[in-house]
Amino acid sequence: MASLGVQLCCVGDACKVLSIMTIKVAFVFPGQGSQSRDMMSKYVDFPVVRDTFTEASDILQQDLWRLVAEGSDAELNATINTQPIMLAAGVAVYRAWQSLGAKSPTLLAGHSLGEYTALVISGVLKFSDALPLVRYRAKCMQEAVPEGVGGMAAILGLDDESVRNLCIEAAQGEILEAVNFNTPGQVVIAGNRAAVERGMELAKARGAKRALMLPMSVPSHCSLLRSAAEMLRIRLEEVSMQAPSIPVVHNVDVASYTDVAAIKDALVRQLYLPVRWVETIQYFGKESVTHNVECAPGRVLVGLNKRIDTNQEALALSDSAALRLAAEVLV
Repeated sequence: MASLGVQLCCVGDACKVLSIMTIKVAFVFPGQGSQSRDMMSKYVDFPVVRDTFTEASDILQQDLWRLVAEGSDAELNATINTQPIMLAAGVAVYRAWQSLGAKSPTLLAGHSLGEYTALVISGVLKFSDALPLVRYRAKCMQEAVPEGVGGMAAILGLDDESVRNLCIEAAQGEILEAVNFNTPGQVVIAGNRAAVERGMELAKARGAKRALMLPMSVPSHCSLLRSAAEMLRIRLEEVSMQAPSIPVVHNVDVASYTDVAAIKDALVRQLYLPVRWVETIQYFGKESVTHNVECAPGRVLVGLNKRIDTNQEALALSDSAALRLAAEVLV
């Protein structure tokens, strides 16, 4: 499919086809790494966006709006701040979408942390419960692997099996695993920092186009986070959840659940098992999704999704204009 802009510029028969096409929409929410300073200023004409941040700030007793608007890179990128900020951002943009009376999605998913945003939108988690939960999650992750011990790197240009094999070879008694299957040919590895560095060198030797260390202090989704996962499991026992009103496709199993115990277990395992993003977008395709929409101030997932399934239109609600445009088209 063409981009949204091209769709709107179509003429003649092409426009007639669009007008009768059955549209099925899935919303996706990004995780840590999509944050940027002043990212919420793109939605200033939607009062609900600022109101959502005020609500989140009151819940956490921390001014998240100031952090986004004025905070230093160090503050904004600190895991314990980034996770609640990205949760608030996703919920705020979705509420702006709702304020337009726009089409509701039929499926939801989130990349890593973004899964929590999806669970709030689906009604599984209350916003007031999700915010302190993701802050606690961030705390557990950082405590499990002190800064400097772990690392993550993106490997571009090798197939999944090649990356898995080089992880085995480069581990040398340490932890090194393939943890994010983002697109065909883009896999993120994580583990002990020295092992990650060895993996990067081996990847280059085996023909990778690029091997890039990521600015992440915590090696997410690898075995080093098993202790954090157990702490999260205990905390989740205290958190109230409901069955989803919109199905959420979970990273770890590429499946959706209605049973609360199964949802909590998926969130625990998500901390130390891979994000299967390629399969998630392919799952949407099997469910006849025509449009997957990144609901956040960014376009990270759009770039991935376009490379996974060209039969789905990948859109981003990256600012007020994009929100309004998408609301006009997705009817």
